[in-house]
Amino acid sequence: MSPSSWKEAFVTGPDGTRLYTRRRPGRGELASILCDGIACDGFIWRYLQDELLEVGDVLHWNYRGHGRSAAPSDPDRIDMEALTHDLDAVREALNPESRPELLIGHSMGCQVALEGYRSAPERVAGMVLICGAPGRVTHSFKGSDALAKALPSVIEAIRRSPRVARALWSNVPPDMTARVALALGEVDPGVSPEDIRRYSEHAANIDLLMYMRMLQAVGEQTAEDMLGSIEVPVLVIAGEMDSFTPVHLAEEMAAAIPDCELVIFPGATHVVPVERRDEVRERILSFVRERVYARDDG
Repeated sequence: MSPSSWKEAFVTGPDGTRLYTRRRPGRGELASILCDGIACDGFIWRYLQDELLEVGDVLHWNYRGHGRSAAPSDPDRIDMEALTHDLDAVREALNPESRPELLIGHSMGCQVALEGYRSAPERVAGMVLICGAPGRVTHSFKGSDALAKALPSVIEAIRRSPRVARALWSNVPPDMTARVALALGEVDPGVSPEDIRRYSEHAANIDLLMYMRMLQAVGEQTAEDMLGSIEVPVLVIAGEMDSFTPVHLAEEMAAAIPDCELVIFPGATHVVPVERRDEVRERILSFVRERVYARDDG
């Protein structure tokens, strides 16, 4: 897919932060809004974004401090509330026709999508939540709360020695990161190292202190309280071997949502849209045809 097929623009967030967005017109009635995981800038959608054109326009954006979006104008506005307000600004600018929205989130993007529903439920026709949880992700990372406990010390260390931290963070070769991820089984051996390298390159360029502070902030927040009030169809997709967001979190989230379908891919990890691209694509398109469009027709 050529970059010219996207209409790129910058949207201003509530505090003046410039947010990078892109939109591609599709053939269906929906507006699919892609919400990344933290430290990501769209690599996870590589094998899905073209196919979503079948159900409508595709909208993608970079979080504040991520990708081509600017650093937060207010350095303290890095929590889930700030991200939700940014999403509202993006959807107003990129979906002025108020097309019914399909909110699609991966990892932390699941929480962003859930808060996006809470913010404007009348705009949403359905949701797809992939390898994520409703919140408090640092308390469940790899099955424990070790990350949540470690973050305060890590943040303080970065503040004390920013140049050393920056050098350590950014000088790990992306190719090495890909090889390590494959060797440790964090991703399926069939995944192309190029896909992981693209993620690593973006992560290496992110502001480390902002990233850690954002991770800490969103890691203490949750959308669990509103799961039972969701009134649109939801598809939850999980990888059986996901160590970042253990599969039981997807099972618990799906059980709490009234109209929810859960699909667990055996052997898959946290990057299941890349690992099982054909199966994930077909499952999402079937969900839209059978559940989202059927609901509108009914």
